[in-house]
Amino acid sequence: MSKSRTGVDDTPAAPASPGGWDTRSEEALAAPGPRTGSADGATRKRRGAADPVKALLHRHRELCERAVDPLEIAAGLEAHGVTDRAAARYRHRDVFSLAEEMYARVPRDGARTSSVVAPPEDRPVVESLPAGWALVALLPGIVCAAAVAGYELTAGRGRLTVLVAGALVIAVTLRFALRHGPLRARRRPVSGTRAWSGFLLLYALCGDGLLDGALRGGPDGPWPLDTAALLGLGLAFAPAAWCARLFAVRARRRLAQSRGLAEFAAGARPLLLAVVVLYAAALTGLLVLAGRFLGQQGPPLGAALLGVLLLLARLLTSYGFRRAPALVLGCACAVEGLAVAAAFAARLPGCGFLAVPVDAVGAGAVPVLACGAGAAVLLIRAARTLARASAHAGGTGEPR
Repeated sequence: MSKSRTGVDDTPAAPASPGGWDTRSEEALAAPGPRTGSADGATRKRRGAADPVKALLHRHRELCERAVDPLEIAAGLEAHGVTDRAAARYRHRDVFSLAEEMYARVPRDGARTSSVVAPPEDRPVVESLPAGWALVALLPGIVCAAAVAGYELTAGRGRLTVLVAGALVIAVTLRFALRHGPLRARRRPVSGTRAWSGFLLLYALCGDGLLDGALRGGPDGPWPLDTAALLGLGLAFAPAAWCARLFAVRARRRLAQSRGLAEFAAGARPLLLAVVVLYAAALTGLLVLAGRFLGQQGPPLGAALLGVLLLLARLLTSYGFRRAPALVLGCACAVEGLAVAAAFAARLPGCGFLAVPVDAVGAGAVPVLACGAGAAVLLIRAARTLARASAHAGGTGEPR
């Protein structure tokens, strides 16, 4: 052991006190300094200022990049379940304002790089149609009139030839007119839809006469054909196309002016109902005129309901909703076919009860019940589906 001149022991040994890390040092270390607090503060700031729209943009980036206006984005968001209430989580009052921000934030090439959203009056109102589609819509009526005239002016086997040839020409013309007008389908219809539509038209032409003759024990010969129904339905194709175009234009314009999904739906449903009523009035007038011209004074209720059923089915199909029209048309065909089958099956021994329901309502009531119920179902379906914004933006709808 050694001592310094001052008498203090300076022999090396372990420190007996915290030295530099005394109480004051620990307090200084624990005190929030500018360096240590800045990292935690910045992290909390980043978390608090997280962009809620960014994740939605990433999820629907493909939709936003191919959209030509914010309306398509709004329709796509609605199809994926984003409602006005859900838009509030993204700090927007409705889906339309959310879609406008998403549209503005997605980079585009050329003229589409602008982040300024075009006003509603500058947006495309509705998809374009081939030139002269309004005149093409007249072709089915012209061909039907020619076929009916040929049938009425011939007799014997010549009538059968005219009937078969006219049916083929009408089918070709009808398909051409459907492809080049507002009733063209976005997707291929469900298998069997065309066949069921053709069966319903065939029943409108000869079904009532066949069923009435079967209930009376016949038919013993050629039964009467309702050519007035065929003529009226053929002439009504043009009003159907014009009404479909009117609905598309008005709905698209209302969509551009609406500020919420509920607001658009509230305006689209009365518009759909008005279009259907307008077409039904035009169809009924044409059926009455055709009946008077051909000397057939029967009530056109069954043919009128068939026309409304076919319009609603094709209107839904043109917007991509294919399953409901196919199912309803198939059910209507089944009802009419079973009625005729029951009338003939009742002639078998012990099967007379099969014709009791048909005989109770009458032959003319069968298409009224079948087509009327089908039209009501499709009208309800159309009021629900065509009142959605997603139905009026091509390619953004849900699987149908």
